[in-house]
Amino acid sequence: PDTSHSSETVVNRSATLAYLKTRRSPQLTQLNGPAPSADDVREMLTVASRVPDHGKLVPWRFIMFRGDRRHEISRVISDRFAEANPDASEERCKAMEGRLALAPLVVAVVFSPREHPKIPQWEQQLTVGAVCLNLLHAARALGFGGNWLTEWYSYDEAVLRHLGLAEREQLAGFIHIGVPAEERGDRARPDLAEIVTEY
Repeated sequence: PDTSHSSETVVNRSATLAYLKTRRSPQLTQLNGPAPSADDVREMLTVASRVPDHGKLVPWRFIMFRGDRRHEISRVISDRFAEANPDASEERCKAMEGRLALAPLVVAVVFSPREHPKIPQWEQQLTVGAVCLNLLHAARALGFGGNWLTEWYSYDEAVLRHLGLAEREQLAGFIHIGVPAEERGDRARPDLAEIVTEY
C-alpha cells in the first residue's frame, strides 16, 4: 500500500498533535464574551455527538444555559446551597449566585442511559465522557475555550429535579464556554513509565 503523505497531511497531523499535546482548560473566571453564535453552537454539539457509541444508543442529551437563564439557574443553586448549609457564611452563599453565569454559554451534559441486554451502563458512561471531551475540542477549534466542571450541584437531587433530570439520569458535568482571556501554562502530567506496562 502507498504510505506516502502529502505535505498538507503532514502539516495537519503535526498541528493536530501539537494541539492535543498542549490542550488545557482555561480558568472559569477567564472565559469572556462574546458568546458562541447559533451556528457555532450547532457545530459544537454536532462534533460533541460524534463519538464511539456501542449500539447507537445515544445515552446523552444537552441542556443549554444562555443569557439571563444562566443567572436564573445560578439563583436556584444559591438558594439550594443556603438551604442545605444554614451555617454557611454570607460570602460563601454570595459566591454561588453567579456560579453558572461566569461564561457566556454553559452546556449541561446529561447521562441518559438506555436499557440494553448486551450494552452495560458502564460503556454508556464512557461514551458520555467522550461527548464532554469532544465538546471541549470543538469549542477550541472554533476559537473558544471550555471548562468541564461538576461541583456539588451536579449531584444535588433538588437541583437535578429542577433541571428536569429523570430518576435514571445523571449529570456528567457543566461545560462552560467562552473566549479565554489568556492561555494557561501547562501543569504536571502523568509519567508514562508509571502508568504503562507490557503484557
